[in-house]
Amino acid sequence: MAISSHFLSRLTSRHRSIFFGALAFLAPLGTLLGADSARQVIATAIVEEEADKRIELVNSLVKMKDEAVKPLLAAWEADQIFVYQASDNAPKIPVTLVGDKDATGARAAIRVVDEKPLVDAEGKPVRISAADAESATHNSALRRAFKTVNDLLALSSPNRDERIAAINIFGMAQEEEKLPLLESALRDEKSGKVRHALVEAIALIQLKDSDLKVRIDAVQTLGKIGSIPSRDFLTTLDKEAEGADKPAIAKAVQQAQAQIESHVKFANACGTAFAGISLGSVLLVVALGLAITFGLMGVINMAHGEVMVVGGYATYVVQCLFDTGLHLAPFGIALNIPGMHLKGEAFSCYFIAALPVAFLSAALVGLALERGVVRFLYRRPLESLLATWGVSLIMQQLFRLVFGANNVQISSPSFLSGHWTVADIDFPWNRVFVFCFAIAIVIGTHLLLTRTSLGLLIRAVVQNRQMAACMGVKTQRVNMLTFAFGSGLAGLAGAFLSQLGNVGPNLGQDYIVDCFMTVVVGGVGNIAGTVISALSIGVADQSLQKALGDPVYGKILVLAIIILFLQWRPAGIFVTKSRSLES
Repeated sequence: MAISSHFLSRLTSRHRSIFFGALAFLAPLGTLLGADSARQVIATAIVEEEADKRIELVNSLVKMKDEAVKPLLAAWEADQIFVYQASDNAPKIPVTLVGDKDATGARAAIRVVDEKPLVDAEGKPVRISAADAESATHNSALRRAFKTVNDLLALSSPNRDERIAAINIFGMAQEEEKLPLLESALRDEKSGKVRHALVEAIALIQLKDSDLKVRIDAVQTLGKIGSIPSRDFLTTLDKEAEGADKPAIAKAVQQAQAQIESHVKFANACGTAFAGISLGSVLLVVALGLAITFGLMGVINMAHGEVMVVGGYATYVVQCLFDTGLHLAPFGIALNIPGMHLKGEAFSCYFIAALPVAFLSAALVGLALERGVVRFLYRRPLESLLATWGVSLIMQQLFRLVFGANNVQISSPSFLSGHWTVADIDFPWNRVFVFCFAIAIVIGTHLLLTRTSLGLLIRAVVQNRQMAACMGVKTQRVNMLTFAFGSGLAGLAGAFLSQLGNVGPNLGQDYIVDCFMTVVVGGVGNIAGTVISALSIGVADQSLQKALGDPVYGKILVLAIIILFLQWRPAGIFVTKSRSLES
């Protein structure tokens, strides 16, 4: 590796010795190590008497990239490795003690060198206590070597997140001796995110350089990349600048801070927009079923929120069946259903299985509601409002009797638990999923209404119920299927809301008002209007909350804007056309 004389001239004698020392233990060790494993090297280092030789052996672990290095060094530092010697002339053997203690306090001994049980001359396992062996010794110099090895192993880790975490630690610590290693890593790194972290860390370390030009270049680099963590470092650099360097540093810091502030505003604006879109997606998923039952059928269903909760509880039941089982005591009767005891990725599949279960269970509840109550109240909106409100209270009490008054906890599957970070903007996977989920539901609903025979019958009944009946359309069956489909969509909404928070008996009451508001603003019975309304309300809500700095004031202002909008357009964004004379 070529090293310029200009670079070496900038290093102090202490830093130069550290740099070449780092290169020394990063280089292949050849005959010193041979084909020894990391465990063999650590075992040799533990019994090595010479301090410098011991540190050299520890430093040599960097090139091995063995997963056993980090836990073994941690055990060594925590005094969990012991040196056992059967007699004065016997070799010293590093061991760890595992298992439970027997009556004498002894435990099973495992050799560090190969992870095999320690045996005596007759081949029988040896049990020893901590008093029978000495702890592997270590001092401050050796502990510093441990830290260096762990840091460098993290820097070369195959896991991108681990590399970024190690680089961030180096940068925030501003350790100048790590600068050559970071520069070397930057030349070989392929990942864009890791390269960004390396550039930031190198610039942060260079803020402490004695050369004014290097410091100015570092400040400008931090400004260009919009480094948010560097703002405090830049402020400190400006305050500590002295003499002739102060004007140039102050100007560079001012420009960099302005660039970073501009980046922060852009990131906040994008984050607010995404939060608004994700909130709008949640409203859309919840309100889409209501757009069917209320918009197309004209039924004011106050139990829509509780039908949505059915989907949430269905998700909880499926999760329990995939896990340890379902244990309930409805009406004082014990009910225990064994589970499949799945783990890891297999358990995460519970959510995929829960989606159709949530849809079908909510659709069946909606079907029963339509057959038992709603079908007697068509064209009687006030009576349907009161009746379904009563049904909602009954359903809430049933939830309490079956599942308890407390919220139930639903775990997020692994594929919905992470997030993406782009330009300091977080995109949680569950929020991205709900957005895609909402788009899929809208497309599916549109295809159902425009490309299927059921959709043709629904549109015919909506436009003119009497004429459709005269043409042989079984309007009651169409009403039943339409109500069941809208209720099924509410069940899907409940399944996804279970990934954003807990499910409880009162969950539906938190969304029912927002649902009606979204449907009315979009235009009763218009799917496209519901989409536009949900996204607009979501973005406006998040933007106003951010601008006013108070969620309550933000929601109040959104409600006031909606009231004024409905004064201007009482029928909403899009007016549903009908051929009925009653319209």
